[in-house]
Amino acid sequence: MFRTIIFKILLGIYFTLWSPILLIGLISKKLNTFLVLKCAAGVLLLARLIAGIKYKVHYPATDKEIKPYNKSNRTIRLDGKAIIAAKHMSILEIAVLSNIIPQSFFIIKRELLWIPIYGWAFWRMGLQPVNRARGATNMQKLTNDVAEKITSGKNLIIFPEGTRTKPGQHIPLKRGLLFLAHTLKLPILPVGTDAGLYWPKRGKMHSGTANIWFEPLLPSTASLEEISEAINRHSA
Repeated sequence: MFRTIIFKILLGIYFTLWSPILLIGLISKKLNTFLVLKCAAGVLLLARLIAGIKYKVHYPATDKEIKPYNKSNRTIRLDGKAIIAAKHMSILEIAVLSNIIPQSFFIIKRELLWIPIYGWAFWRMGLQPVNRARGATNMQKLTNDVAEKITSGKNLIIFPEGTRTKPGQHIPLKRGLLFLAHTLKLPILPVGTDAGLYWPKRGKMHSGTANIWFEPLLPSTASLEEISEAINRHSA
């Protein structure tokens, strides 16, 4: 538990030290995005050095849409458009996915944009806010905004369970994922993880190697049950 406490204290200091840097980065969207990704990469380094948490990315060997290529030995290439639907257990998979998927953006709760400096940086880099209280009207606006970003070459990452989960916890997926997939006619790329075993939502962190699994593509017509099964196939 001592290591966990030290890590969380240092992580808080780390985020505080990055705040003025991100504030300067707001002058340019390109610079802002670069700095946010570097900040995320630093979180992964801190987790490795202090908490002893490494990570490994797995991809389906038979899937032609995801292919590895060497770029500092940590990047994958996304060929073709798809909605990346990922299991969410910790900050770790957010940091990893944002750094290995080029031109990526997340759908996030609009309240996160209200966080001083960090929220502004998220807005500047193009993360897509959603107002869950507005229902169908919000979904149509969300779809239009997402379509515009995808047309410009960005890759959508969504956490369809809507919240961080504990190991062994399977939360029903939000139907908004199906609405986006059907409307935009985009296949779905499921991503699983066991990061919660090492970096839990609450409590003690554990050293080890967290895994992130890219599963084979599913068609836009896939059911929520099929998507959930794929996301949880290898997840903790």
